[in-house]
Amino acid sequence: MQFDDIIYTKAGGIATVAINRPDVLNAVRTQTYGEMTTAVTDAGEDPEIGVIVVTGVGGRAFSSGGDVRAQGSRTPESGRTHLRRLLSLSAAMRNCGKPTIARVDGYAIGGGHELHLMCDLTIASSRSQFGQTGPRVGSVPVWGATQLLSRMIGEKKAREMIFLCRRYSADDALGMGLINCVVPHEELDAEVDRWCQEILDKSPEAIRIAKIALNFESDLLYPSYTHAAEMLALTYGTEENREGITAFLEKRPPNYRRFRTKDA
Repeated sequence: MQFDDIIYTKAGGIATVAINRPDVLNAVRTQTYGEMTTAVTDAGEDPEIGVIVVTGVGGRAFSSGGDVRAQGSRTPESGRTHLRRLLSLSAAMRNCGKPTIARVDGYAIGGGHELHLMCDLTIASSRSQFGQTGPRVGSVPVWGATQLLSRMIGEKKAREMIFLCRRYSADDALGMGLINCVVPHEELDAEVDRWCQEILDKSPEAIRIAKIALNFESDLLYPSYTHAAEMLALTYGTEENREGITAFLEKRPPNYRRFRTKDA
């Protein structure tokens, strides 16, 4: 399999899917999601693989989120295609029957933050940062954050994270139950491997059943993904949506207050 946006490797029962776009802090685009889905599906169907590690290349970011440059030219039609790719990846990750571990070193922001939410476990270096960016860039984190975040950290904290778009340290994330473990950067790979080896020592069928059972309640939320994706697609290309994108690219604060007027 040939990939442009990811590096996919398998060794010793562990499959690693690494986003390979370090020049943009591993920002993800439609192509990235498609390649990741192919890799995760392959790992799920490989009987020799017992655990899947999702990470980013470069040491600065797990993923900084969606590629805003691509979002700038998105229309409702192309947006629907993009959002279907997201749903395909999350379905592959949740239904693969193998535990998925997010190895986070650096930024896990926006869509990158939702990507780690989709993983069963998250192990982070102490220099990592977490947070959502949706309303800051004229978007909404409907690919997991609005569905799963409150189940992990509680309603009030989830709303704070989504509405205010603040960033949180690895220690903050650990304290609120958002991640499983924090280690110094130089110990991250060893810690991830330690967790993988413990999983590989467990019954694969028992783990498969446990993952399915643990997913039951949140699987019932699937319509919320499809309905919200359709609504979000309709915002692409609107003036308010473009303000967030333009402000990001121009490195200035967005001016959303102008949309809170009688004329708007």
